Amino acid sequence: MDILALNCGSSSVKYQLFDWDKKEVIAKGMVERVIIGDSFIMHEVPGRETYREESECPDHQVAIDLIIRTLTDPEHGVLKDINQIAAIGHRVVHGGEKFTCSVMIDENVLDAVKEVQHLAPLHNPPNIAGIEAAQAILPNVPQVAIFDTAFHQTMPEHAYLYPLPYEWYEKYGVRRYGFHGTSHLYVSKRAAVLLGKSPKETNIITMHIGNGVSHCAINSGISVDTSMGLTPLEGAVMGTRCGDIDPAIPAFMMQKENLSAKEIDSILNKKSGVLGITGRFTDRREVIEHAANGDRLCVLALDIEAYRLRKYIGSYMAAIGRLDAVVFTAGVGEMGWPIREKTIEGLEHLGIKLDKERNKSAMTRKRETLITTDDSPVKVYVIPTDEELVFTEDVAAILAGTYTDHMHFEYSFSRPDFVRK
Repeated sequence: MDILALNCGSSSVKYQLFDWDKKEVIAKGMVERVIIGDSFIMHEVPGRETYREESECPDHQVAIDLIIRTLTDPEHGVLKDINQIAAIGHRVVHGGEKFTCSVMIDENVLDAVKEVQHLAPLHNPPNIAGIEAAQAILPNVPQVAIFDTAFHQTMPEHAYLYPLPYEWYEKYGVRRYGFHGTSHLYVSKRAAVLLGKSPKETNIITMHIGNGVSHCAINSGISVDTSMGLTPLEGAVMGTRCGDIDPAIPAFMMQKENLSAKEIDSILNKKSGVLGITGRFTDRREVIEHAANGDRLCVLALDIEAYRLRKYIGSYMAAIGRLDAVVFTAGVGEMGWPIREKTIEGLEHLGIKLDKERNKSAMTRKRETLITTDDSPVKVYVIPTDEELVFTEDVAAILAGTYTDHMHFEYSFSRPDFVRK
């Protein structure tokens, strides 16, 4: 049984095809520059050279059609027939309060996703477009929605409600929702295995650090707080997002620069964070390189980011009490050893003893690595995330009728004998 995972962004579609019987990825890739022009697909098959084809994709349906055509191509594909695709799992960024786990998509589910798209105007519309495109191309294939927000629906009221007029929550759903849920789910389950404990026995802080950044406080295996809020703008310093700031700053700058609400929103989301400080970089590899060569603003950007990360570790320790482990994941979390070092060095008083050599050696996205000393009371791991595997297992379990929520469902990667291929 082959399961296709789709992640539709505003101008891209990521995909992964998983052979459920063999438990292995048989193809993955991305269509880039969807809608905006000069579109192309990058298609990867294990054991082959990466295939690239330029093909204009004016919308998501054309992009998904290109993916299907590539997967079934006689030379570059891996499928003999489109009917080999048994199901499709779709990433949906925002499910509001309506969804606490993955669900089979029907008309009611799609309508519910549309009802909350105002909460994620940059993300849900392309997610919806991808679902509708896949339904049009493969109308008889079961399709499942996997929500970024679902993992965090276990947060208590005192964690997810803002100190704002309560009617804003009642009328408009203004509250903390959180994102990157599938990533936090995956790495927290893996950390429990590495600790030799059941997820229900573990207290973990997970730190998903890529262009987007979010942290999660996990108490007894469930999310009790997370850094992103109503939207993905809140929280840590990110590639282009500001994260936590004084809420009066936008109004202040709107007056000073005569900016509209749309303009200030664009600045906070697309021109702030690491890019805002350095003036030219979002890729932390470039920031680290230029910082090592003495670029003052790059050094400052790293210091600001690491300082904010360290503060989140401290605040989440206060929230969950006893801490078993901290986990770094996603592109920067997995590869950015200088940022990890700046973040956790000097936290010995909190029971975190960094092993600098282990940390420097953890520069691969293929291995789970302990980067603290053997006698460190709190362990710190670098764990490559695998959101697509969460998608795939949710889809397979829903098809089999064995799926429950993440607190009760046993994923393959939560078992001690799991081997990442």
